[in-house]
Amino acid sequence: MIPPSYCFYYFIHSGGLLSLKIRCENFIRSIADLIRKAEIELPDDVVNALRKAESIEENQVAKSQLQAILKNIEIAKNHAVPMCQDTGIMIFFAELGTEFQPGFDLEAAVRDAVVLATREIPLRPNAVDPLNRNNSGNNTGSGIPDIHWKLVPGKQLKITVSPKGAGSENMSALRMFNPTEAGSIKNFVLETVINAGGMPCPPLTLGIGIGGSFDKAARLAKEALLEPLDAPMNELEQEVLEAVNALGIGCMGLGGSTTALAVHIKTAHCHTASLPVAINIQCWANRHASIVFGEEE
Repeated sequence: MIPPSYCFYYFIHSGGLLSLKIRCENFIRSIADLIRKAEIELPDDVVNALRKAESIEENQVAKSQLQAILKNIEIAKNHAVPMCQDTGIMIFFAELGTEFQPGFDLEAAVRDAVVLATREIPLRPNAVDPLNRNNSGNNTGSGIPDIHWKLVPGKQLKITVSPKGAGSENMSALRMFNPTEAGSIKNFVLETVINAGGMPCPPLTLGIGIGGSFDKAARLAKEALLEPLDAPMNELEQEVLEAVNALGIGCMGLGGSTTALAVHIKTAHCHTASLPVAINIQCWANRHASIVFGEEE
């Protein structure tokens, strides 16, 4: 049963059309199914990157670990179960067309979809109060799910869900550099990866945000994780990737040639007296999936 959303009550009690309720229910079901897809099936670019890493790996321990990861991915997809016991907290990126008119409370509907997905898939309840650690039991709570809204032209709504586990998130880092320290960014990345070791379950994807403000840099870093792993890397991204892989941390921290699958950097203009740099680490399970609602352009 789909949980009752605020949008249901608003339109029912204000005499709204039944079609709005149906549309809201369909939206909730679609988002719950999107979460299911992200938890169970990795994007092709991620799987292909892992297969490539396995094919070139000469360290037999690392190679066996990569083979186990690929087998894990296959089993999860074939049996329709989450690929990792840490099903994460739900993070959404929403590109909302300025002419898109849902007719219901989108945030409430997304929240209801998380509750529904938690019960049906099922997902491990991970959302707790930060101080008393009380668990909501349904992966929602104050500020969770975390929805990042971006207004774009058009009549469509694109939603991407990116479940984020704690093992990789806890190893992420942010530093406020002086403007003259741009040359230290690569060393900051290496220091962060060395300190993380095998704890974030490498091979990693590294999202790096440079510029903006304290919080903007972190958002850029997380958005960078959504870039296709087979997308061309610029000179700095390639340089950082090669340096990270030269560390020899390898798959699950057991050695090998692939510590990271890809490095993607997003930048934003920042204050003349500031240089924020954020590194968001993602484990091998770079989970995300997208859906588009509305009229085609």
